[in-house]
Parts: sequence; C-alpha cells; structure tokens
Amino acid sequence: MSVIVPDEILTVTRMTEAEMRQEIAVMLFQREKLTLAQAGRFAGIHRVAFQHLLASRRISMHYGIEDFEQDIQNLREMGRL
Repeated sequence: MSVIVPDEILTVTRMTEAEMRQEIAVMLFQREKLTLAQAGRFAGIHRVAFQHLLASRRISMHYGIEDFEQDIQNLREMGRL
C-alpha cells in the first residue's frame, strides 16, 4: 500500500517529505503501533538516529522483548549473528 501526501499538505505544513515520514513514524511509535526498528525504517533513518530523534523530543523508548527478538532476527538475516 502506498500513501500519497499531496504537495499542498507539505507546503501548508512547511515540511519536506522526509520530515513528514519522521513525524508519522514518531506518532506511530508513540501509539505503540510500530516497534523502534519499524519506525526507524519507516522514517528512512537508522534506528540509532531515530532513537536520537525520540530523545530530542523527550519521548521514552518502550523497548521490550518483541523489539529485542526483532533485532536478533534482523541480525540473523544480515548474517551478523
């Protein structure tokens, strides 16, 4: 599924496409709809950069067992574990 954000919305909000993706990712992370890794991927930035973004907004990370298991799976798929 693709979501198209009209240029008009980006203009009105004075945001770039990258900034809009980050805002959506932060919102979905806060609502616990995406894990930390998923939100970082959606935002188009490295997980650590996404953590810094959350920290700059004083948003606590909810890193649980599911996140840990996802990180382990990702490492296995990349051949690093």
